Order: sequence, then C-alpha cells, then structure tokens
Amino acid sequence: MFNSFLDGSKPSIECTAVANATGLSVPSNGLLYPPASVEDIPYVTRPISEGGVLERKGMVEVISSLEADGRKIPYDIRMGVWVTVEAETDYIKNCFEEYNAHTDPSGRYFTLYKRWHLIGLEVGMSVASVALRGEPTGVATGWHADVVATAKRDLKPGDMLDGEGGHTVWGKLLPAQKSAAMGGLPLGLAHQVKVVRPVAKGQSLTWRDVDIDMTTYAYKIRREMEKSFAQ
Repeated sequence: MFNSFLDGSKPSIECTAVANATGLSVPSNGLLYPPASVEDIPYVTRPISEGGVLERKGMVEVISSLEADGRKIPYDIRMGVWVTVEAETDYIKNCFEEYNAHTDPSGRYFTLYKRWHLIGLEVGMSVASVALRGEPTGVATGWHADVVATAKRDLKPGDMLDGEGGHTVWGKLLPAQKSAAMGGLPLGLAHQVKVVRPVAKGQSLTWRDVDIDMTTYAYKIRREMEKSFAQ
C-alpha cells in the first residue's frame, strides 16, 4: 500500500474522491505534481494563462515536495493539505492585503494550508460524525474523475495485474468522460486480472486489454455506474 503513495496511485485516488465530491475538474492527462514550497503554492496553482500550471481554474492537483532532480524543497507540504482560493472581488483582495496573507504577485490567489494531516486522529471525528449525526465527511455528488490502471512496464498477454502499489500498473487520474470514452480499466479492479493484449509502458489499460471476471459484484456495480452516467 505504501508504494501506491510513491507511484502516484494514492494521490490520484484521493483527488478523484475530492473531484467527485466537490465537482472540481481534473487534468486532461493526469496529475502534474509541480514542485513547490508552501510559499510558492499560490504561484503554481494558477491557470497557465496567469503564470501557473493548471489548464484552467477550479482543478485538483498535487504538489511535489521534491524537485525534478530529487532535491528536497524547504518548507514543503508533504504531510499536509491545502487549497488555493481566488479573490472574486476587490474587497476580498483587500482583505488578503490587510491581513498580510501570502499571495501570488497579483494579490488575488491565496493558499490556505495545514502542514500536518493527522489522519490517525482525524478519522475518529469522521467516524463519529457518521455514527452520531449521520453526517459524512465527504460524499460523491457525481462522476467527474476516474483512476485508470496504467502500465508501469511493457505488458504482454498472460501477465497478471497486481493492482495499486504493485509491479504492473499505477493509477492515472483522468476526467470521467475521457475514461468512459476509452473504456478505461479502473485501478480498483486491476487485481489478479490477466492481460490478453500487448500494452506498452505508460499506456492506460482498457476493458479490452484484460480477461476479467464479469460475474463479480464489483464489476457489475462499476458497469452499472458507467451506464447510469452515460444516459
């Protein structure tokens, strides 16, 4: 499971959950993992048209705590969570300035962050909220994002997929519409599944590339979901 953090699968799964719960969009060809310190996040999480790396506003993304050459970034967000917000009015922009908030050069993009996400303590609150108040921490409101199994190496017929954190595939975040159009194989069902066609390294797998048990409950629910959102 720990490997799924390092190969990008776990961040893709988490971003899918966020996108499906909030309606935020996702990158058209997977997460970029731009390197940035906490102070630089409001600079990089802007649209490309405004000097950042995002295709457009209102997207999920993951920040890397390492430079491309492996150097550690001081004051990173590796164990934390963040969200970049835009001042929609001059009044909000002025509030950023009056409170000396760290923004991008325009003064309109501001990142709220918490450097430590203590899940071992926080999960208890979520469980209690569901059990006592019937209030989920987050719930999907639509199918906006998907995690598609993508080859870590060249795969040949007869190879067995070993799921997230394994040796054969990693999870690539894609827009649900794109995944549905290509017939993308969801990472969650890429366990002990036989490959039936050659798949090149870096290529996302489809239902046609594998021999999967169509009688399982998980498979039926997944296909039912696809059909439901296709209508």
